[in-house]
Amino acid sequence: MKPSGNSGGSRHVKTNYVLIDYENVQPEAISVLDKEHFKVIVFVGANQSKLAFEIAATLQRMGDRAEYVKIASNGSNALDFHIAYYIGRLAVSEPDAYFHIVSKDTGFDPLIQHLKSKKILVCRSRDVTDIPIIKAVNPMPATEKLDLIISDLKRRGASKPRTAQTLSSTINSLFQKQLSEQELASLLQELQKQGLVTVNNTRISYALPA
Repeated sequence: MKPSGNSGGSRHVKTNYVLIDYENVQPEAISVLDKEHFKVIVFVGANQSKLAFEIAATLQRMGDRAEYVKIASNGSNALDFHIAYYIGRLAVSEPDAYFHIVSKDTGFDPLIQHLKSKKILVCRSRDVTDIPIIKAVNPMPATEKLDLIISDLKRRGASKPRTAQTLSSTINSLFQKQLSEQELASLLQELQKQGLVTVNNTRISYALPA
């Protein structure tokens, strides 16, 4: 089922695809995704016959920026494979897009690590309110921004930025390039102050918490 509607004009912000594992997460605050740069796909399990009114109403308002995918069978990990397929297909047509898997299922993490190694921008969030760009556009203390940066760096594994310039660019991208130069410099300084990041002749080394 795909609601009809108008997607509106374009913006400079990257398209953010939100792929919701509705078997695993039934987000209550889905209305935060009703923004022009979001496109939402809700994956509904074979045994799920109902959607919450708030979700249905929000997706209807979003028009052609939202759709449902109903899984036909109850096979093991059937929904997970559908999400993986859609990310792969969309990444080919829109390589600059950002993909957010909304699920508490850690089984997605090896897939995410592999996709990142292929330069595909993807992360997993436990709820729509945990999506980095959602957190970034809402006022938050510097401590929460640091937590978000540390979590993102940890998820990157061996593909973490290796130069100061790349780290700066990575952090700025995490917040959709909405940080001022002063705020970005302050965050980098705090990472160094806490001993999480060491800069040696522009090269970066890490001592992130487990």
